Formats: sequence, structure tokens, C-alpha cells
Amino acid sequence: MREIARKLKLSDVEYSRILEILGREPNYTEIGIISVMWSEHCSYKSSLIHLKRFPKHSDRSLTEMGAENAGVLRLKDKWAVAFKIESHNHPSAVAPFQGAATGVGGILRDIFCMGAYPIASLDSLHFGELEDPISRHLFDGVVRGISFYGNCFGVPTVAGEVRFDYAYTGNPLVNVMAVGIINTEDMISAKAVGVGNSVVYIGSATGRDGIHGASFASDELTEESASDRPSVQIGDPFTEKLLLEATQEIAEQHLAVGMQDMGAAGLTSSSAEMSAKGGVGIELNLDLVPLREDEMTPYEIMLSESQERMLLVSTNENLPKIEALLRKWDLHYAVIGKVIAEPILRLWWKGEIDAEIPVDMLNAGEGAPMYDLPQEKPVLFDELNSQNPVDEWDKLDKLELSKKFDISCDEITDEELIQSIFLALLSSPTIASKKWVYRQYDYQVGVRTIAIPGSADSAIMRIMETGQFLALSTDCVGSYAYLDPFVGGALAVMESARNVAAVGAKPIGITDCLNFGNPKKPAVMWQFTRACDGISDACKVLDVPVTGGNVSFYNESPKTAVFPTPVIGMVGIIEDEKSITPMSFQNAGDSIYLLGETDSSEIGGSQFQKLVFGKYFGKPPKIRLDSHKRNIDFLLSAIDSGLVENAHDISDGGIGITIAECAMNSGELGAKIDIPKEFEIAKLLWLFSESQARFLIGVRPKNNDSIEKLALEMNIPLTKLGYVIDEKAIVIGENKWNIDEISNLYESTILNAMKG
Repeated sequence: MREIARKLKLSDVEYSRILEILGREPNYTEIGIISVMWSEHCSYKSSLIHLKRFPKHSDRSLTEMGAENAGVLRLKDKWAVAFKIESHNHPSAVAPFQGAATGVGGILRDIFCMGAYPIASLDSLHFGELEDPISRHLFDGVVRGISFYGNCFGVPTVAGEVRFDYAYTGNPLVNVMAVGIINTEDMISAKAVGVGNSVVYIGSATGRDGIHGASFASDELTEESASDRPSVQIGDPFTEKLLLEATQEIAEQHLAVGMQDMGAAGLTSSSAEMSAKGGVGIELNLDLVPLREDEMTPYEIMLSESQERMLLVSTNENLPKIEALLRKWDLHYAVIGKVIAEPILRLWWKGEIDAEIPVDMLNAGEGAPMYDLPQEKPVLFDELNSQNPVDEWDKLDKLELSKKFDISCDEITDEELIQSIFLALLSSPTIASKKWVYRQYDYQVGVRTIAIPGSADSAIMRIMETGQFLALSTDCVGSYAYLDPFVGGALAVMESARNVAAVGAKPIGITDCLNFGNPKKPAVMWQFTRACDGISDACKVLDVPVTGGNVSFYNESPKTAVFPTPVIGMVGIIEDEKSITPMSFQNAGDSIYLLGETDSSEIGGSQFQKLVFGKYFGKPPKIRLDSHKRNIDFLLSAIDSGLVENAHDISDGGIGITIAECAMNSGELGAKIDIPKEFEIAKLLWLFSESQARFLIGVRPKNNDSIEKLALEMNIPLTKLGYVIDEKAIVIGENKWNIDEISNLYESTILNAMKG
């Protein structure tokens, strides 16, 4: 059995621990169950020790991080928001359509098994460069998979991010976030309670698809990973819709005392985790599990990751009502076991006990192993940080630059460089319009969507039940974390906070999806722990809790590890509809202000640096934690006071791209700004620097004095740059662009790449 354990990725030390706990050799079913529950994907054995230092509570918290299927924060009255983000990276790398589709299905079940009704889906997608045909294939398949599942199920995919960089070649990141509304009186826990209560299987029948999916997600991708296609599950969104409606009725009628999705590790994880959380045991009769394939073994039944399945615990008197509901929705229903006092997972098969394992042994942070793996700062870190991007920029051969940007002249000027670099950045895939992506999504189903994708910094969803609005965003710049993981983690939180603040929302909580390489490599663990520290510090400054999330390790292809990519999903709250703030310029003559400070040397990790040098080096932009908090508070105060007409976070591509994005959404309006005199020498770097904690805001001239006075009172840097013009043009200093022309460039980049 030790050899089998090795094949299932258990170490010899771990196997010896199994022998010690059980006091005997495990059988084949038992070693399979233990291997998936002790996998990185299920047990968080290399990360849990570091996740414990996240801030976990706020006045709104109704759940504790990791205790339930998703985080839940209180809204008004008896209503709350449930949300969570997870990864489906490895499955999407080998089967992009099904990998992405089942990622959507899985995260939706995580929130509706609590009794929440899904109202929105978001994603964070990171791919290799679009010039690579394999990256295009993965990109196309993933987007179609997300579209297929979300559209068929009936949840709007309303926001997210799509980024392209060489580090994700062969190992894309597919992170999906689900958001739902829940009546707190109907909330269902993920605990098994009540000795003698029945354990009920509902949903689709069990097949052999997805076996070892959790183990597959706990290993590096190799050239042979395509042979792991059987580890990728197959989704059925129409069945999931039926399952949603059935579980909603179960929740509303209070028929279940506990419920959990059969996600990673399927029946194994749901039964083991529910019993461990409830401090009880569960006894299952596998002969009663609905199957769709013949001659399945207990090992296969327990490890199958067939989709659209739930496990619930109910009192016996409620069973007839549950059965009637499941028959009504044409879903499988079977009482397959019971809750027992002894803290054991006991499996019966053909009249005999096939497996018997203490539930604590399977529980993350308890019997499952937990490691504090070695950490070591990579040598490359100091080498990268020691390079000065501005010095390297000054050394560049201007003739080579003119060739690179197709500038025909005897002597290249800053204006000519600005003209060309501005257009090149607008047409770079990470910055360019993602319309090719979101036009495949139904982003308005459910009639709650206020801001369509591309029109605001974050999605805005109407909560009719309370009269409030939710702002939703996902963010992470992997190149920042590559140059400094602490900064990258903190800035992922802060950018997501800026995005919800820009539409008028106060940040109230986050969920995270931490994507890293092999944790057994000390350099990777150093990156991971530093990113966790950055996230923690940023959340403490904002006073928002980490409600839950996901860790995805082993994101490495044969060529490279991905950038450290700690993706943040942020939820913000808007109390009054009048505070909803658009991105686009609103009125000719409005003043355009820069909120925050610019450091023209902050181009490390930027899109400008990638464009010019083809690589990243130096230090990323400074975090400015306190400035973020103060500037966000100022912006929200100004918005609530009616002083702000439009707002846009300054991020990829700096001020130059931010102005363009405001203008391209503004109909017949444009913008004219002047570069501040103190930056005349470094005007190009000022324009494309990615200094943080900044916004571009529009203000009616009659409110100029009021907002400047408020900024003075709150000690906030506020600089008037120019004004909105009644012309479809962007004028920056001596440079001018026609908005129709740049819009065509911006809109066509990804479309043309995918046609190719």
C-alpha cells in the first residue's frame, strides 16, 4: 500500500503518520480518501499556517473564514451578501472549455448550498501572450466555457479582468467569483448535526468523471498533463439550475440542518468536512448512491467529482417533503446514510464495512498535515529591484525607439514618443477593450445589473430587497508581485478597493484566490508568505475582512512558473442610488482633477515598461497604504456630497490611458489637459507612470471651490489638470487624438487577434 500511496502523491512521512493514526494499514478506498483530503487542494497543508493571520471579522461578518462554504456579510434588515472566489487553473489548461465551465458551476454551488441566490459572476483570467496560438486556443476555450455555463444557468457575468503575459504561457489562471443574496433566516450551515439525522444525496447521478481532480490540482503541469483529461469534470448548467431552485425551496422551508456542495473530492470532502465541522461522524451506505455507470467501486464513488451534486443533512420527519421537492425538480434523491455520535467516516458496501477513518484525520488544520515549509528570498529579487527603470529609460537609444514605434523623423521628440506610445498602449491586449470577451456573456439576466461591462470601474448590482447596491471587482497585477510579492498582494487589495470606490461604494470585504508555483520551492513559499502579509496589511488599513477564498499552488508549466498572482475579489456597498458614479465624462466644461500624487519614476512592473523593454525590472509602485485609505475616504465623501460627476481609478497605462477610457465612453465629449509644469522634463513618464492611490475625477465648475476646500480640510492632494471639451478629441499638451480613431484601435485589438 505504501507504493500506491506514493502514486497518490503521499510522502513516506505522511504514510507513516497514517499508520500511526489508524493503527493499521489502510485499504485501497481509505488510502484514496486520505490522499485527496491530504492533497494541497483540499487540506491547505502548506498555506493554512499563513492564512491564519488574515483579518477575519467586521461588524458585518456572519461567518468565519473557512468555516462555511462562502463568506457572508450583513446588508440591511434580514439580508446579507454571500461571495467566494476559486480557481480552476489546471483543468482549464488541459480542457479549457469544460475546465472553465465547471469552475463556474462549482463556485455557484458554494454560495447557493448556503441558501443564497446567485446574482452575479465575475472572473479573473490570466493567459500567455496572444501571439502564441496555444494561448489563443486556451483563451477562446475558457471564455466559451464561462459563457456557456453562466448563460445557460442564468447568472449574469458582470465584471472581471483579463491580462496577458509571458509568465502564464501553458498555465493560464482561471479564477471565478460568485455573489449571491441570502435571507439570514434561511441560511444553511455546512455542518452535520443531530445524531440519527439522515444524510441525503441530491442532484445528478455519480459517474467516473473528475476522479483525482483534487490531486490533479495539487501537482505541476507537465507535457503529459493532457492525459489527465479524465480528471476534468463535465458540467451540466441546466441540471444545476434545477438544483438551485430545489435548494432554494429547501432553504426557505428550513428542511435541511446542513448542506454542502460535492466539489473537489466529491462525496469524500462533503461528508468528511461536514462531520468534522459538526463534531460528529457520518455513516454512508454506498450501495444507495445514485450511479450512472456500471460496476463503480467504492474508491470511484467516493472520489468522483461528477458535477451538480449536493449532500445535505435533515431530520427524518422532513424527508418526505425533501423527496417531494426533488421529484418535482426531476433530481436524484437518496437517503444514503446517517449522522452518528462516533467521529468516524464509515462506509458500507455490499453489506460490509469498506472504510473507517476518524473524521479529524481528514480535516484541514487538525488531523491533516500542516507544514511551515522553508522560505528563501530568490536571488533574482534583489537583482531585479536593484535596476532603476528610469536610468534604463534614459540610456535607451532614441533611434532604436523611433524604429520600434515606427516614427519617421531625424530627431525624435517627447511629443512624438507620447503620440506613438499612447496608441501602442491602447492596443496592447491587457489594456485594450475586452468587448470580445464580455459580448459572449449575458451580463443583464436577472435585471439587477446597473453598469454594463466596460462602462465603470466595477460591476454595480441592484439589491431590490434592501434598496442598496453592491459594487463588485476582481483585481491583481502579477508583474507587481513578481517584482515584490508584498507590494503585489497589498496593491491587489487596494486596486480592487479603488475600483469599487470609483463607482461610489465603500469597500466592505474581500475573498482571495492565491495563485502561486510549487510550494516546495523555498522561493515560491517566500513569495506566498510575503503576498499574504501584503494582503493582511492592506485589509487592516481598509478595515475589511478576508471572508474566505482559495489557494492554488503548483501553477507551473514545463517552461516557467506563473507570476505570483494573489487575485482579490472585492465587495463594496452603495447606500444611496444618487451616489452611483460613472466612469465617462458627463458635461462639457467640467473640470478634470487628479486625486493623489504622481511619481514619474514609478514605471517598474507597468504596461509602459513591458511595451518599451519587453520585460519587468526595478521596484513596483509604492503601496501608499495610508494614502489609499485617505484618498478613498475623500472620494466617497465628495461623491456623497454631490461634488463628483465621474470618477475612474488610475491603473494600467497611467493617466494617459485613464483619460482615454473616460473619453471613449463619453459620447460626443472629449478632454483637454495640461501636464503640470514640474513634470515638463519627465512628461512622458508622468503620463504613463502607474503610481498608486490615484483617481481621475470630473467636477462641475460651480463645485470647484467646494471640492478644493474639502481636499484642503482633509489634506488630500488634488490637482486640476484641465477640462471636458465639446469635441470628440483628447488633447494632452501638444498632442491630440481623434476619439473615433483611437476607439477603433482599442476595440479591434483582441477581436483581430482572435480572428487570426
